[in-house]
Amino acid sequence: MRLFAVAAVMLSTTAWADNWPNWRGPSLNGAAAGTGYVAEWGPDQHVVWKVSLPGLGASTPAVWGDMLVVTCTIEGKDAVIGLDRSGRERWRQTLGEARAGKHKKATGANSSPVTDGEQVWVYFKSGELACLDLATGAVAWRTNLQQRFGEDTLWWDLGTSPVLAKETVIVAVMQSGPSYLAAFDRGTGDLVWKHDRDVPAPEEAAQSYSTPIVVAGDGTKGEPNEVVFVLGADHVTAHDAATGREMWRVGGLNPQANGFFRSIASPVLAGDLVIAPYARGGTITAIRRGGSGDVTDTHVAWVRKDIGADVPTPAFHEGRIVVCTDKGVVEGLESATGRTVWRKELSKNRNAYSASPVIVDGRVIVVREDGEAVVLGWPASDGGEVTVVGGGAVGEMTVATPVCVDGRMFLRTHDSLWCIGEK
Repeated sequence: MRLFAVAAVMLSTTAWADNWPNWRGPSLNGAAAGTGYVAEWGPDQHVVWKVSLPGLGASTPAVWGDMLVVTCTIEGKDAVIGLDRSGRERWRQTLGEARAGKHKKATGANSSPVTDGEQVWVYFKSGELACLDLATGAVAWRTNLQQRFGEDTLWWDLGTSPVLAKETVIVAVMQSGPSYLAAFDRGTGDLVWKHDRDVPAPEEAAQSYSTPIVVAGDGTKGEPNEVVFVLGADHVTAHDAATGREMWRVGGLNPQANGFFRSIASPVLAGDLVIAPYARGGTITAIRRGGSGDVTDTHVAWVRKDIGADVPTPAFHEGRIVVCTDKGVVEGLESATGRTVWRKELSKNRNAYSASPVIVDGRVIVVREDGEAVVLGWPASDGGEVTVVGGGAVGEMTVATPVCVDGRMFLRTHDSLWCIGEK
C-alpha cells in the first residue's frame, strides 16, 4: 500500500508540474512556464472542455496540482467552486450574502483566489474573506472586513485580491475614508496586524482597485524578510510584511492633483525595480527598492508619460516589461531604462482590454473584453518585428487573466471556464 501511495504522488507530481497560485502566476509577474500551448483556438477548435458556471464572476482561477478554484455568485451568495483539471466539479461552497457589481464588466466576485496548495483564500465585494480547504472546500475560517472595519466607500466595484505572506494573508483596502492594510493568520484567521494607509489623494484618486505584491526582502537594501509593495492613492508604499510598518513611500504620481486618478492596474516587480502604472493609463513609474521615509526625490529610476495601462497589469520577462494598453497597443520596455524596444498596435475595436498580458513559451497572449485574443511572437531582438502568430475567440465577456499551466490555458469568462489545448 505504501509503495502504491508513493507511486501515486510521483505520478501526480509528474503530471502536474506547474501551478498558478494567484492571479499573476507563480512569479507574480504574468510569466508562465512550460511549452506545448496551442496558438489558435475557438469554440470548435482546441477546446479540451468547457464548463458553464452557475453564476457570474470575473476572478482569475487559481490552480494547484489537479485543482482549479474559481469564485462567483450563486443565488445571491458569495460562492467558491473547486474543479479538477478535467473540468469535473469536486466541491462548491457558499458564504455570506453577495453584493452585485455596478459596472457592466464587473461582478461581486472580481477578486481572485490565492492558494498555497493546501488552503485557498477568497475575498468578495461584500467584504467576505474566507479560508477553505483546497481538497474539500470546507471552511476553516471566515470574517467580513466591512463589518469589522467599516463599509466599502469605493465608487465602483471592489477589485483587489488577497495576497500571501509566509504567515499571513493580506488585504489592501484603499478608498475614500479610512484606508488600511490588514493581515490575518493564514490558519486561524486571527488579526495579526492592521496598518492605516491614509496618504494624501483627492476625491476618487484616493480609491484603488489594485492588488499588492509580497516579495522576499533584499538584505543588502536593509529590507526585512518579506516586503509588501502597494500602489494606490497617488503613492507607492513599501511595508514590512511581518508588522505592516511603512518603510518608504514615493509620491508624485498625480502632480496636478487630478481628482479622478483612481488606480486599477497593479504594481509588478521587474528585477530591482517596482513598476507602477498610473494616471488612468497615462504614466509608468519605475522605483528602486530600498531607502527609508519619503524617497520620491531619490529612488525614482525613470518615468514614462506617453504610455501606460489603466486596467491591464504589465508583465515582466527577461529584462522586458510588457505593457498592454486598454486600446490594444502592446509595447516591450527595457526595464532598466523604460525605453521602448518593440511595439505592436492591434486592430482597433470598440471593445477594450481588461485582462492582463501573459508571457509563455516565447509568446505574449492578450485577451479583449469580447473574448477575442491575439498571440504575439516574442521578438528575436530589440527593434525586431512583432508578429501575430495566432489567436482565438470564445465570444463571451472576458476580463479575467488567462492561466497557463502544463500546456493548457484556462480562460475564465463571466459565464464559463474554458480549457484550451491539444486534446
